[in-house]
Amino acid sequence: MNYLSEKHKQLSESQQSGLMLWFGQLPMDKKAVAIGLSLTVGISSAAMAWIGTSSDRIYFCIKTPKKTLVCNDLNNRPFRMTPYYWEQWKLEGMPSQVVRDPAMGVNGLVKATNLYKPFWAFGGFLGFALAGWMLRHCQSEEKQRAVFEDIAQKRDAAKAEMAARSELLESYLTVAIAEVQLQADLDLVANDRTVDIQKAEIYAHTEIEVTQMEATDAIFEAQTAGMTEEQKAEFILQLREMKTPYLQGSQTLQGTIDPSDKVTGSEAGAIAASPDAWVQNLVKQTALIWGNQGGGKSWLARHVVKLKKQAGYRVIVLDPDSNRAEWRGIESYHSWDDIEQQIRNYVDELESRLKTFNNSSLSEQQWRQKLWSEGKALSLICEEVTSYGDFIKDAELLEKFGKLALTKSRKQEMPITVVAHNNTQTCLFGIKGLHNLVSKMLQVECLAQVDPITLQPKSTGRAKVKLDSSNEWLDVHLPTMTAKISDFSDTVTPESNPNPPRDKATLERIYELEFNIGGKTGDTPDEKTQLSPMAQKLYEYLTRTERIEADVREFKGNFKVNGERFTVEQIKGWMYEIVGAGLADWIGEGVIKLNQI
Repeated sequence: MNYLSEKHKQLSESQQSGLMLWFGQLPMDKKAVAIGLSLTVGISSAAMAWIGTSSDRIYFCIKTPKKTLVCNDLNNRPFRMTPYYWEQWKLEGMPSQVVRDPAMGVNGLVKATNLYKPFWAFGGFLGFALAGWMLRHCQSEEKQRAVFEDIAQKRDAAKAEMAARSELLESYLTVAIAEVQLQADLDLVANDRTVDIQKAEIYAHTEIEVTQMEATDAIFEAQTAGMTEEQKAEFILQLREMKTPYLQGSQTLQGTIDPSDKVTGSEAGAIAASPDAWVQNLVKQTALIWGNQGGGKSWLARHVVKLKKQAGYRVIVLDPDSNRAEWRGIESYHSWDDIEQQIRNYVDELESRLKTFNNSSLSEQQWRQKLWSEGKALSLICEEVTSYGDFIKDAELLEKFGKLALTKSRKQEMPITVVAHNNTQTCLFGIKGLHNLVSKMLQVECLAQVDPITLQPKSTGRAKVKLDSSNEWLDVHLPTMTAKISDFSDTVTPESNPNPPRDKATLERIYELEFNIGGKTGDTPDEKTQLSPMAQKLYEYLTRTERIEADVREFKGNFKVNGERFTVEQIKGWMYEIVGAGLADWIGEGVIKLNQI
């Protein structure tokens, strides 16, 4: 038997007799012999105990008044008893009618024929009990043996299967090695051919450059023929200082070679000193702010509200878990009936603007500037949207609101900011079918951590940002705030915002341009928008190089400030500012089309 431990073995052996310990050590054939002997003893002893009597008997009769002897009872069984009880009866007063049966034995006394009958019966019980005990012991061991045999069979089958697989893998390995060797040979041949082609291209390009240099020298020699060395020097200086139609302002050909012409040192310092500049992306775009409790979602949302108000938006806050005291100076709604009504108003207004714009002949830029001039720039802040689907029963309204807000709000100057606990469809109004829209929208994940002392979640001051239509998450720092913003009444709209209102004369001029009436030139980009320094430099670079469509992958290597180059995501961020200012439109991943003004 297998024991779990030494203690298990001691306890098991203490419950077994020495006989069973001896029996357990016997081989199977001897165990069968021992069981057979025990059964033989039991059967023989039982047979011996079955026959004969174990004590003497006195048979007697009862003498009737008619002098006859009655020796059997009504069931025809003879009257009899042991000599002991016969003597006891006599002492107690045996009736005189009771006489011994002269027909049985000697004067009614019949001697015992099997004096050891009880011992034979005990021997039979002992034989059967011992045989049963030994059979039970064999059965227990057989069960254990069956388990081990089953395991052994499975082990042998597993070994056979592993051997077959190993043989098959060896065959696969041989074939795979041959394929890899063949592919390596093909790649080597292709690489050699590519090297030869590149060499030929280099030789051809070199010959072209040499020819161009020789032609340039010949042209220069022809232009300066008959000039003295001093006249040649003056001619070269004149060429360097000459302005070209591709340069702007006071830039010269020599100035474009100098990296300091791109941005001044003070401007570069201002850019480096603005680590929160990324937050500007949340002002004009529909965005999702999410994260675990304590990550800083609400504080960031309040900071964005402040920036939106400064930019000139009419900000409406929908917050079911707060009240107006938490949003002083801002239009806010907190009951579910009011929130549902504001959502309905938003949907109606957005659909109305889309219909009006589609039926008009205004360009997108003119339409958006018209909205700003009329004070219709509107932004909705939706707090705790995870519970909207539970309390707003108009599911069709919520679905329409979610899809319109995530797709059609930006160009109608009605961006929304959604604050939720996660970026799943369930957490966004409980609407199904928003996965693709959510995955492409501007998102900010606020990162939280658990305080090791209080065990309460708190903000790490860090976040991850995924820009619109991008799959890359960028690490950023949240704006530094010492207290939660709850009073927005001191937030004053600046005189210069990204889309300043237009006066009547400007609006009339827009309509004239639309119908080609009048020949007035358009405003310059600097008069229309207020970009960050780097976004402004990028826009100037794109217009200076006369680009209509700008692909970040094409001009990334040529755009630099003070010799510093930038990543694709940094340039995309500035491109978002240019698009948000209405100076361009997205036409592809990392590609914008500049509006022709």
